[in-house]
Amino acid sequence: MKYILLVGLGGGVGSILRFLISELTHKYHFAALPVATFVVNILGCFCIGLLANLIPANNQSLKIMLMAGFCGGFTTFSAFAKETLSLMQNNQPGLALAYTVASCLIGVCAVWLGMYITTKG
Repeated sequence: MKYILLVGLGGGVGSILRFLISELTHKYHFAALPVATFVVNILGCFCIGLLANLIPANNQSLKIMLMAGFCGGFTTFSAFAKETLSLMQNNQPGLALAYTVASCLIGVCAVWLGMYITTKG
């Protein structure tokens, strides 16, 4: 039960932050590319990379709250998949491909960078 509450707490904060970033991005950005989800996914990847090395291995509660809860609530790859499909359905396969490749490659690089930064301190 403790872990469920920790995931809920972290997930709630992550979801709220994701919503706020989405609202802010939509307010100032008008391009076809779904920038809000892209930004959130890359930041989430970077964040989980940082947390992977910063949270002590024996602190399961913190790991569950921040990695499963916060990062899980913050990142939205389900929205990413839906938006990619929408781009394809709107006859924008090139943009859909570019969005998918950039999200995956930059996301992996962001995880690596987060882990690299926390091992070089």
